Amino acid sequence: MKPIWKWVIGIFLSIVVALGGILWYFSRNWRPLVEDKLAAVVKNSSDSLYRLTYDDMDLNLALGNVTLTNVKLVPDSVIYQQMETAQKAPDNRYDIRLKSLKIKRFGILDVLRSRKLNIRSISFDSPDIHVIHKYHSYNDTLARPPRKTLYESFKDVLTSVNVQDIQVDDVSFKYTKIDQGKSSDVSLKNIQIRVHDVLIDETSLADTTRFYYTKLVEVAVPGFTYEFSDGFYMAKFDELKINTRDQNILLTNVHYKPVMDRTAYFKKRGKNVTMTTLHFDTLRAEKLDFQKLVENQQVIAEKVQIKDGSVHLFGDKRFPKTPVNQIGQAPHQKLMRVKSLVRLDTVIVENIDVVYGEMSGKFHREGTITFDQASGRLTNVTNDSSALKTDKYLRADLRAKIMNRGNLHAKFAFDMLSKNGAHSYSGSVGPMGAPAFNKVLYPLLNVQVASGNIRGVRFHIEGTDHRSWGDFRFDYNNLKIDLLDDQGQKKSKRALSFLVNQLIINDSNPDANEKYHVGKVNHRRVPEHTFFKNLWESLLDGIKQTAGISKEREAQLMGTAAKAKNTLEETENTVKKTKSFIKKLFKKDEEESGVEK
Repeated sequence: MKPIWKWVIGIFLSIVVALGGILWYFSRNWRPLVEDKLAAVVKNSSDSLYRLTYDDMDLNLALGNVTLTNVKLVPDSVIYQQMETAQKAPDNRYDIRLKSLKIKRFGILDVLRSRKLNIRSISFDSPDIHVIHKYHSYNDTLARPPRKTLYESFKDVLTSVNVQDIQVDDVSFKYTKIDQGKSSDVSLKNIQIRVHDVLIDETSLADTTRFYYTKLVEVAVPGFTYEFSDGFYMAKFDELKINTRDQNILLTNVHYKPVMDRTAYFKKRGKNVTMTTLHFDTLRAEKLDFQKLVENQQVIAEKVQIKDGSVHLFGDKRFPKTPVNQIGQAPHQKLMRVKSLVRLDTVIVENIDVVYGEMSGKFHREGTITFDQASGRLTNVTNDSSALKTDKYLRADLRAKIMNRGNLHAKFAFDMLSKNGAHSYSGSVGPMGAPAFNKVLYPLLNVQVASGNIRGVRFHIEGTDHRSWGDFRFDYNNLKIDLLDDQGQKKSKRALSFLVNQLIINDSNPDANEKYHVGKVNHRRVPEHTFFKNLWESLLDGIKQTAGISKEREAQLMGTAAKAKNTLEETENTVKKTKSFIKKLFKKDEEESGVEK
């Protein structure tokens, strides 16, 4: 090797050693400076409420890496009590702990030259996050100076911070709510979070393409189970996915169900309170405004999808039901009373089976009515009064198979600004066999349809909180019903069934005289009946009229049927008495003649 190359290599190695020594010196001597700045940023941004601690800091300026181990961001309980006394305490406190925090490839030269911090990646190892919520009424009523933004907290040190990627693995999250001295917890585990392109500078917070300084936040929660404090219900899902860039939320295999079986449920309730079970394979929200959701708890989205599932409602009339005034409790009226703003452009329902079951208090049998494969859409689902001034109607257009037979198509229109609950609904049912309704008629009413063909149903009803009115058309033929006794047999009720079929109902519409009966619904609501029960009773009013049963005729003919029943019973009693008299007479003759038995 020539001498000149020896000099070049020697000089190069000397430079490397010198730079290494300088970087080593700065790494050791910058550590106190970095620690002081970190502590100052945390203190200033939280009004001294939080303290940042860690066991060790490994700072390598040459590679631009920093590693903190056993990191803790904890609230100071003494400071918090002082803030409560001064009515300045926030509703939420955060206790955050993690095994390690790794910052890779930060540009030290950019910090020195322009006070800009650029970081390639940050990773959090096994964070344990505990959020403690304690409501303070003064946070709603007192005017407060605006809190410092994140940028304002460090602008004296840095002009901007940019992080390309943040990875948070295996997060444990716990939410504790303290209310009147009692606490309740919700816990999630194994959460994965990925954040892309974080920019904190003077203008980024106002950037509408960013969600809290970020271009993308992805969250994946592998599962969740929560039992409600009332001890009756639980909620669970298999997976939750959040994507702030696409503005989507996806929940899979969602359940809301009782934690006990029906027998235990109603025994514990001690009264007839509807038992509700919900299951949906997919719940999705698209174009959801995460900013409004986080800041103001407002739910604003272009589309919500509910797909593949079931709704089961069950009542038990063997238990008492406490009468409650239901005026003003229709679904659209309840939506208007929700405190937080809700604005959903479209809610799409796909393939949902709706089942209502009821246990008869008299016959102790369960009857069910089903609306299978329900699908459709709801539009303008909102309680936003300003938006409702432009269009005040929430509309629903739904289709299903009633009793898994006839095609049902129903449309609803709810006047969201009405003071008296104004609404309307119209619809139709396609051809189906009437005996399909025996699943609800026999268990609950001890009546069954012997035969009958429903050719079609059409209706249009308008209503308020107190009354419903409209037209009901019911085309059918060959309708016969059987009245049954308590053992479900029709033999002893054959005469009554005959009277009802011959005198009370028309076996077809148009009837035998070719007269077509149109139901003119004019139903006055019973205040204790729910919105949906009132809807059914209004339709039932139309069904009776189209079957030829006016209220006067029903009362008159039912009186005739009762009279006929009494006559039959009297006849049977007379026969029994006659048989008994003859039997006794023959017995007396036998005794007098000395005939042995």
